[in-house]
Amino acid sequence: MDPPDPDPEQATATPPGTPTGSPTGTPTGSPTGTEHEATLAWRSVVKRVVVVVVSGVAFYLVLPRVTEVFASLPRLSTLNWIWFGAAIAAQTAHFGCDFALQRMALQVRGWFAVVTAQLAGNAITNVLPAGSAAGAAVQFRMLATSGIATDTAVGGLLAFSLLGVGGLLALPIFALPAILFGAPVRSGLAEAAFVGIGGFILFTGFGFLVVATDRPLAWFGRFAERFRNAVARRRPPVRDLDQRLLRQRDVIKVVLGTKWRDAVILSAGRLGFDYLCLLAALRATGSHPRPSLVLLAYAVAGLIGLVPLTPGGLGIIEASLSALLVLAGVPVGDAVLATLAYRVASYWLPLLAGPVAYVAFRRRYRTQAEPTPAEPA
Repeated sequence: MDPPDPDPEQATATPPGTPTGSPTGTPTGSPTGTEHEATLAWRSVVKRVVVVVVSGVAFYLVLPRVTEVFASLPRLSTLNWIWFGAAIAAQTAHFGCDFALQRMALQVRGWFAVVTAQLAGNAITNVLPAGSAAGAAVQFRMLATSGIATDTAVGGLLAFSLLGVGGLLALPIFALPAILFGAPVRSGLAEAAFVGIGGFILFTGFGFLVVATDRPLAWFGRFAERFRNAVARRRPPVRDLDQRLLRQRDVIKVVLGTKWRDAVILSAGRLGFDYLCLLAALRATGSHPRPSLVLLAYAVAGLIGLVPLTPGGLGIIEASLSALLVLAGVPVGDAVLATLAYRVASYWLPLLAGPVAYVAFRRRYRTQAEPTPAEPA
C-alpha cells in the first residue's frame, strides 16, 4: 500500500532541516527575539529601580546629618577667606595630579582633551546614582573623539585607581605613632585606623601575588566566568576571562614598569592635596585640631565614600566626615562647617566645571570636524 501523499500546505510550512517544535522553526520553550529584548529591558528597569531605591534609603538614613551640614550654608560667610582660598588651591592641585595620572595612562602629551574629558565624566559620575559607568563612558567617548586610543589605556587607568585605594588604606599608618605614643585617641578612630592598616596589608599582599604570579588571577578569572555564566544563562557566555585578566595585568605592568615612581608620587599628591584641602577648611573655621587625627578621619571617610551608595557620596561623606571630625576633637559646629567648606571645594565646584569643560570640548572638536566649504568655481 502506497503511503499517503503529504499535505502541500504542511510541506511548504516546514522546510527540510528546520527544527521542529513550533510552526516558525523556533524550538518550543525558546524565547523569541522580541521576548528576549523585553526580558532584558525589564531587567535593566529593575536594576535601575534597585539602584535608585538603595540610594534613596541610604540618603534617608543620613538625612538628619546632611540637613545639619547644609543648614550651615549661611555660615560660609564667617570663614577665613585666606584659608578657604588655600583649600580651593589644594583641591586644584589634587585635580592637577589626577589629570597628570590620566595623561600618563593614556600616553599622550596634550592636556586639553584629558582635562575636559575627566571633568565632564566626573560631573556625570557625581550626578547619577551608580553613575561611575555612565561617567566613564562619557569620558572615553570624548577621548576617542579627540583621537586618543583608549583601548590600551584601561589597564593603566585601573592601575592608578588601585594605587589610590592602596594609598587611602595606607594613610592610617602615618597616624600610627600618634595613636600609640601621642595623646589619647577616641576608640572609634583608633579601631578604624587598625582596620585600615590591616586592609592595607591584605591589599598589598594580594597586589604582590597578582603581579608576581599568574595562578591567583587566573583562578579568580575562571571562578568569575563560571559564576557569571551560571547566573546569566540567557546571555552569551563569557569566554577566556582568565586570559583577558592576565593580559590586562601585563598592560598594567608595562605602564607602571617605566613610570612607577611618577605614578606613586602623583597618587600620593592626589591624596595629600585633598587632605590639605580638608585641613585648610578646618583652619578656615578657626579650629586647630591635631593633624594626625584629622588624617584618620579623612582616611575613614574616604573609604566609606568608595561604596557607591549615592552619587559622588552625596550625603554619606557629609554625615560620616562631620561625625569623624567630632571624634577627632573638633567642636560640632566647626566640624559641620568645615565639612561643608571641604565639599564645596571638592564636590560642588568640580561638578559645576563639568558642563563648562564639555561645552569647551564640543566647541573645539566640532570646529575641527566641520568640513571646509568648497570655493565657488
